[in-house]
Parts: sequence; C-alpha cells; structure tokens
Amino acid sequence: MLSTLVLAAATVACSGSTGGGEVEESEPVPDLGFEPAPAGPSWAPRPQTEAGLTAVAGVEGDTFVLRTEHGEVEFLPGINLGSTTPGNQPGELAITAEDVRRWLPQMAAVGFRSLRIYTILPPHFYDELAAYNTEHEDAPIYLVQGVYMPDETYVEDGDLYSPAVTTAFTDEISDAAAAVHGDLTREPTPGRASGTWTTDVSPWVAAWIIGAELDPTATAASDARNADQPLHAGRYFTNTESASPTTRWLAARMEEMAAADAARGHAAPIAFVNWPTLDPLTHPEEPNDLEDMVGIDANAVAATVAWPAGTFASYHAYPYYPDFLRHEPGLQVERNGQVDPYLGYLEALKRHHTGMPVMITEFGVPSSLGSAHNGPLGRDQGDHSEQEALEIDAELLQMIRDVDLAGAFVFAWTDEWFKLTWNTQPRHVPADRRQLWHDVLTNEQHFGLVAVDAVGGEDARLRAIAEEPEMTVMVGTDESYVHLEIELAEAPEDPVALAFDVVAGGAELLPGSTATAGGADYAVVIDPATEEALAWVRADLDPVQLDNVPPPDPRPPPVNGWVPQHMMLNRAQVVPSTGERLPAEHLEVGELRQGEMAPDADGYDSRNTWQLDGRTLTLRIPWGLLGMADPSSKQALVPESGSATTVDVERLGLTVDVGELRVETAGIAWEPWQMPHSEERMKVGMQVFVDALDAVTPR
Repeated sequence: MLSTLVLAAATVACSGSTGGGEVEESEPVPDLGFEPAPAGPSWAPRPQTEAGLTAVAGVEGDTFVLRTEHGEVEFLPGINLGSTTPGNQPGELAITAEDVRRWLPQMAAVGFRSLRIYTILPPHFYDELAAYNTEHEDAPIYLVQGVYMPDETYVEDGDLYSPAVTTAFTDEISDAAAAVHGDLTREPTPGRASGTWTTDVSPWVAAWIIGAELDPTATAASDARNADQPLHAGRYFTNTESASPTTRWLAARMEEMAAADAARGHAAPIAFVNWPTLDPLTHPEEPNDLEDMVGIDANAVAATVAWPAGTFASYHAYPYYPDFLRHEPGLQVERNGQVDPYLGYLEALKRHHTGMPVMITEFGVPSSLGSAHNGPLGRDQGDHSEQEALEIDAELLQMIRDVDLAGAFVFAWTDEWFKLTWNTQPRHVPADRRQLWHDVLTNEQHFGLVAVDAVGGEDARLRAIAEEPEMTVMVGTDESYVHLEIELAEAPEDPVALAFDVVAGGAELLPGSTATAGGADYAVVIDPATEEALAWVRADLDPVQLDNVPPPDPRPPPVNGWVPQHMMLNRAQVVPSTGERLPAEHLEVGELRQGEMAPDADGYDSRNTWQLDGRTLTLRIPWGLLGMADPSSKQALVPESGSATTVDVERLGLTVDVGELRVETAGIAWEPWQMPHSEERMKVGMQVFVDALDAVTPR
C-alpha cells in the first residue's frame, strides 16, 4: 500500500552522522510527484556592514529585508523543521546527517528559501547546511535559528526571573551563537545537542527567534511577582515604558543574543516567540479566560542604533484557535465574498505593530483522521485529507503575503510522531512510548508536508487468521493500523459486523442487532446497501470520559450498551460579551470513510479506512479505535473514574458476522516493538502548495 512516490532512502529508523565539517556530496532529488519550483534569480547573500556588524538581513521600518544578489527581498517564505524522527523524543535530537542531506534539496524543490529550527541541532546539521549552500551558491536556504528555553520550571513556579530559568536560557543563547558561528564544544547532556561545532553558517542566518510559547497562567503569575523589575536599557535593546515584566525579561535575553552575535562581528534581526494566547490585543469575546489573560508586546522592545539588524514580531498563528476568531466582530472581514476572521486577525496584528515587521512563523492545518478543534471556514485542527490540508496551507500562505506581512513559515516539514493533543493525550498510556507509534487520531502528528508513514515489520505482512469456505480473513499490523482483508464467497448484501474482544467483560449483543457480541468491546459495522460504516465502543470504555468534561449536547442513548466512537472538540462555553451559551462540539470519528487508501491511487484520501470491491472487503482500523493505549507494548485502555488505566493484551479477538454467517477467527496477534519502521513520501496534492509558494516568492 506504499506510494510509488516514496522518497529514496527515506526510512527514518536509522542512525549515524558526520562531524568535523566533513560532508558527503548531496544526493540527487528523486521524483517527488510534483513539478519543482523554478530557480529564479540569484538569492546569494549580499551582506552589508553597519555599526561594525555584518548582516545579510535587517529591518527598515515595518519591512524585513533579506539582501540578495538579485535585490532586497521583503517577504521570507519558509518551513519549520523539528528535531527528531519516529521512535525518538525531541530531546534526543535524532535527525541525522543523512536526513538533512536528503531534505535540503527536497525543500529547495518545493521552493523554500528559508528554514527555521527551534533549538541548537547537532553539528552535522550545520555541516550539511553549509555544504548545501556552498554547492548551491545562487539558491541557498537561509536559516532562522531558534533558541529554546532549557528550563521551563517557571510553569510550576510562576517566575521567569528565577535564577535557574534565567541562567539556563542565558547559557543556551550563548551556545546558540557559538554553534551558528562554528565555535562550540558541548559535553553530552540529556535533552541538548552535544559535540563540536566547527562550521560557520552565519553568512546565511536571516534571523534569530528566541523562547517558546509562554504559558498564560505562569506568565501572569510571573508578572505579578516581578512587577518591580526595572525596564531593560541595554546597548542593543531597550524597553518602552509600557513593557510588562515578562517583556522586560525577554528584552534582556534579546540583549544577550545580540551581544553574543555582535562579539563575532555579526548581526541578524531578533524576535521572541509569541502566539494568540499571549498577543497584546484585547479579545472580550473569548470564552476561555486563559486565552486572553495576559499579553506580551513586541512593541515594548526597541533596537538601538548599535543593533542595525533590528527586531520584529513573530507569531505562531493558526486559523482554528482561539475561539475569539469566531466571535470577535472586528475580525469578521470579507475576502473573496466570504467572511474570513483569520484575515481579520492578521490585519489586526499588522495594525497593532505599525512600524514593525510582523512574521507568521507557524501556520498550517494537519492531514489527520482525528481533530482537536473546529475552525472558521472549515479550517479545522484536523479531519483533512492531505489534498485539503495542502490547499488550505496554500491559501493561508497567499493570505499572509497579501496582508503584506514580513514572512510565513509553514508548520512543518515532516510528520512528528511524538506529538500530543488535548483530546487524545489522556488515551496514550504510557505517555513516554507515544513516539513509537503513529496515531492517526492525534492531529498534531500530521502537520508535515512530508508524510512519515508507518510500514511495520514482519507483522505487516498479511496472514490468514480464518480460512472457511464462505470466508477468509487476513490480517497485518503496523504502527498506525490493524489491516484486514476479508474475502467472501459472494458479494455481501447484509451488513458486515466485526466484533473485537480486547479486554475482560464485554457486550452481550452487537450494536443495533440481536446477534450476540461474544463479549466484544469494539465493533465496526459496514452496510453495503448504504455504503456506510460505523465504529462503536462499549459505553463504559468510551475514551471521551477521560476528557473530564460534562457530556456533549444530548447524544443518542447507547445502543445495546454501545456508543459510536467520537472525539470531543470543544467544551461547552459562554461568550462573555454577550452571554451566549455555546454547546460542546464533537467529531463523529467513528463514521468511517470508504475509498482508496493507497497514496498513488486515483481517489486517494488519507482518511479512508475501508473499501468493498465485489466480495473483497479491505479495512485499516486505527489502533485508537480498537482501544489500544499503546500498541507497541500491547496495552489496552480502560477508563476508570475519569482516569486512564491499562491492561496487557496478548491478542485481539475477532469475530466476523455477515447475515447468518459467523466466523470466529484465531484473533489478531503481533509482536511488541521498541523501534518503529517508517517511510517518507511527499503528501498527495503538493503541487498546489508548490505553485502558491512560487507565487509569493519575491523574484
């Protein structure tokens, strides 16, 4: 079922790196399934020196300027790259030299001119970037270097000014500058890259972005605790009188970033991470107090003449959250004949930051079966096919450019298996094994332009678990799905019911049927007549009860003790400015889609889970819809009093009913795993995004 567009040498369960600046020649770009972006004029860096500092990028009023051989570029299109691969946590920094060497030409083929990373990556990343840019002198990929906060204890302590938090961040800033300039040696430390950095990539550094999305409750507590902290007044950055304590603390860290860079004769624009939750705007229509509790304002930090590279406002801004996007009248602006609050929000940010560049450094939607939130205009936090997600990404990219913002960095290059989200996090037990399997219900794991598909090991091969004259049942498993192929003696006219016995206990009857369930806990019922399929769960195993919220608006009562599978998307809310009561929202994720499941097939939809072709029924059932909390260690989920517990399972029992025919299979068995198998491919529908990126890229 793998696409013919699978990228060469794309298996990510690998290791190894290069060091000491020794880099192999770049591999040729394989057929990616789209027409590569045109080369265009030279983007070779053309730095200038001012105030004794050399910079290839700077800020001129409200314009971010990248100086290239073909002229000053005033819009920077880019891609975000995480730090890890399947099977690894982000702190393990598992990206190899081979990964980087493969990805850079692919990014260039898509048309990206810049790349943002969130933290200091291992030395081989910088070796490979310098080698690629040297080899492609007229088409380099510029770097936006992030500096993450190593100590986040402020979330519990409510104090950004604590010596532990401040010292750790200060040291990381110093190390980031040294790494970029090829002048760093670090001993191994958990969660941080180590080794010796000898490659100077500063000629291609377009910007620095420090920090992370700050927690609102902790930020408000830190502001209250540190109200008497003085304004920052440094050589490179100063605060305005309106600066909050958090913004004063950030200005001091920006000062340290500038000083570390300037000590090497280099400069680049510096910003801090912000997001709508902590934006400086007021949102009286926001139902969730946490989303408008406190703000930090880039306007309160100014660069001095000693720092000619300047500063800008950096936002992670997605089109589906927070909910003030839906309710705030001032954001409901018209575009192309429809009201578009995301456009209104972008315009509001630009108005607030008049005189300063604004860059959207994260945006996008995921191509996942599951979702976590509904958004205006169908730009939801999930439940998109790959084609839909890429079309939305392309539309948002063009919109950001049309608003005349400084840049747009789509999130992200590859799917990230370790990610979590609020409405599936309680289902993942143990949490420290989440990165070992790819949950199609967790939207956060599916933001990549590059799909990282589970392919499984030996257990992925289909094998018979029932061979009867009337029916043969074949099964295979990988890190995302249980795959079933059911061959019937004739095309079914009656519903096909699959009953899965996972844990002790179980239902007596199948949902909507008088047929016995044989103690099943999960079921899938497919009706050939209506071409509908529905996944069910025993009501007492329904994982939504782990969300610790009242039930959604009255749903149909359980059927024979069963409820359809669904996901909570939003709690019941009240719009504070109007008193309007909003019902809870949910996604009927159990309504399974029929259609092509192979990426290279016409009609492919990444959310499809079943297909009936004559007398052959093919299914792929997500582990989460079978109640598996962690398939890699064979643990099933058992909600108890609002908390998640698990039980070990040896195999999943499976009975298949078609009319009067019942076949009891040998069950679904698989071996646990400690390292997943995966393959990369460009997501289907990339051409629309490639074309949009080409349209917004300055020439």
